[in-house]
Amino acid sequence: MIGAPAIGCQANPGFQTAAAGFMIDAAPVFAANERARSMPTQSVTSTHGDGVALVALDNPPLNLVTLEMTRELDALLSRLAADPAVRVMVLTGSGSRAFCAGSDIKEFLEVADAVVPKKLARENAAYSRVAEFPKPTIAALNGIAFGGGLELAACCDLIVAEAGGSIALPEIKLGVFPGSGGTIRVTRRIGEGRAKQLMFFGEPVPVETALTMARELAAGPNVALQLCKQSIAMAFDRPEREAVEATLALSDRAFRTADCAEGVRAFFAKQPPRFQHR
Repeated sequence: MIGAPAIGCQANPGFQTAAAGFMIDAAPVFAANERARSMPTQSVTSTHGDGVALVALDNPPLNLVTLEMTRELDALLSRLAADPAVRVMVLTGSGSRAFCAGSDIKEFLEVADAVVPKKLARENAAYSRVAEFPKPTIAALNGIAFGGGLELAACCDLIVAEAGGSIALPEIKLGVFPGSGGTIRVTRRIGEGRAKQLMFFGEPVPVETALTMARELAAGPNVALQLCKQSIAMAFDRPEREAVEATLALSDRAFRTADCAEGVRAFFAKQPPRFQHR
């Protein structure tokens, strides 16, 4: 929901465990973002290739979330979800300073009299489009991901981070708390204890690790990946026995795909599979 009032503050080593759920080196993704820019809008850009849609928040220098960016992102995600040429979406920020440093606080006076209908409900609708995106999604964090930026990243299936970046939910420093799904999605992502560290103290935490997976996922069996994503979602909203039973229908669909036949053929032939995503 909200950006950091003190972006230059140093991370407290005592909070490093809170970043454990946000891992993986995404430098190649950021390089691709710098090389390619097409289909520009005012504050969001999108490029396509090899089944991957690279969506960049483009409101330099910190890619702050504005009401206009929220509108554009919502419309773009609707189009990408329906595009069969898109098999994976990567969400990142333009430039090198920030994935997204949260909301543009200058807009707060404009929405203060009705913050939910004017801002939070719209943000939640756009962010939910990411959370409910039917194909695999990756948040590639370059630089900082604060406030609404981290809430947006938490909507993705995977989160990868550039070495030297940091995350924070600093809303408490402004007398509020994360209002764009962070209390739910970040907690589910990294656990209650670590999420409370981020939200109660509002301090930035460094994130490190190593690996980028977008193109590997795009080359994988996309139908099975979508079914797998649906199956995992059942773990959170159904009793265990019911959820396990419900996954059987999804497994049946996966086993009937051409990609399954290709995977079995390639296994016995000791060859890499050539999935056709059907």
